[in-house]
Amino acid sequence: MIESGDRVLLVGEGREFFTRAGAGTLSTDKGQLDLGSLVGATAGDTLTTHSGSRFVIRIPRPTDFFTHGKRSGAPMLPKDIGLVIAYTGMNHNDDVLDAGTGSGIAAIYFGGVAKTVTTYEVRPEFSALAQKNISEAKLKNVEAVAADFLSADGTFDVVHLDMQIQPEHIVHALSLLKSGGYLACYTPFLEQMAIVVDAACGQFSELHTYELIEREMTRSKRGTRPSTSVCHSGYITIARK
Repeated sequence: MIESGDRVLLVGEGREFFTRAGAGTLSTDKGQLDLGSLVGATAGDTLTTHSGSRFVIRIPRPTDFFTHGKRSGAPMLPKDIGLVIAYTGMNHNDDVLDAGTGSGIAAIYFGGVAKTVTTYEVRPEFSALAQKNISEAKLKNVEAVAADFLSADGTFDVVHLDMQIQPEHIVHALSLLKSGGYLACYTPFLEQMAIVVDAACGQFSELHTYELIEREMTRSKRGTRPSTSVCHSGYITIARK
């Protein structure tokens, strides 16, 4: 049941609105929506504008926060986050440390999979925004910490880095990992990827780097073909302690 202040997604009439349940109205080109009537509703219910347009209520998932959540920069793409989850075997038993929080999008995805997520961001204003997004995703197992990753302590099953990585970050990640745990590093450029690989080589029992490529397919009356949009996003290095 939706409570006052909860984020909701309203879908219909070729439109999507990422809004909040509670007092007030939302003005759209399809008419006005009474946001107060969202309180007490559930996913799948419909909301009708004053002009008769109908919108289906959805409870936001991580994909919706990627699309509609407030950002402090460019977040990792869902396909890249998915590769980190798959290649580390992240699961409900895992304690995860994430560093380079940004808007908190990766932490939100991880929070739906792992037991706990602690995400470090050195810029306080970014960490505050991420915490707001995490709270709106209603993830009580995710904590945003406004601090340098090098100050992190504890033991973790997975450490994920999406930041300007230097050799000392790899050394510190190794010290935080449980035996058999995984380090995952996202790097947008080959030069940064080389820093990670050179620092991790000889320190971890397994080491693999993958280029991140995705091609969306488009279909029309003329035929089916890959989209012309850019398909490369960066590199993921996976290392096991």
